[in-house]
Amino acid sequence: MDQPVAAGGLLKFRDLCLIGVMSAPDRPGVGAAIFRALGQAQINVQFIAQCIDLRQRSHVLFCVAEEDASEALAEIKPVARKLEAEDVSERHHVALVAVFGPDFRERPGIAGRAFGTLAQRGINILAISTSISTVSCVIQNEDYGAAEEGLRQVFRLP
Repeated sequence: MDQPVAAGGLLKFRDLCLIGVMSAPDRPGVGAAIFRALGQAQINVQFIAQCIDLRQRSHVLFCVAEEDASEALAEIKPVARKLEAEDVSERHHVALVAVFGPDFRERPGIAGRAFGTLAQRGINILAISTSISTVSCVIQNEDYGAAEEGLRQVFRLP
């Protein structure tokens, strides 16, 4: 087994709801419309991922606290209709695990290590978001403990 890689820390949040505004025509303002509505409703978003598919359709996924899920869905469904999205998806009782480090941008393979340890434990990643310093994964709540254990084995955490 490879030596653990130094990391700055591990972020962990349970009992979230993963909501997706799926297959909206890609155009300026999609993200603004979604997150403006949530902000005006005072709903905090803890994770965002977005991609454009081969049909030039935008898919925006985000997590809110499970306790805010009903209100978030009520706010987002009319926005999704205005955006001409094909669907609004929801997956309840998910968790977010994220490993971060100040020098990740200079260390090839960080994402592969994180994803690999989850795969070895049979944990399906529902959504991914990364930055130059953080690798974040949305997983099922029940996989939370195994994910934390795996990440602690491949990263040297404080």
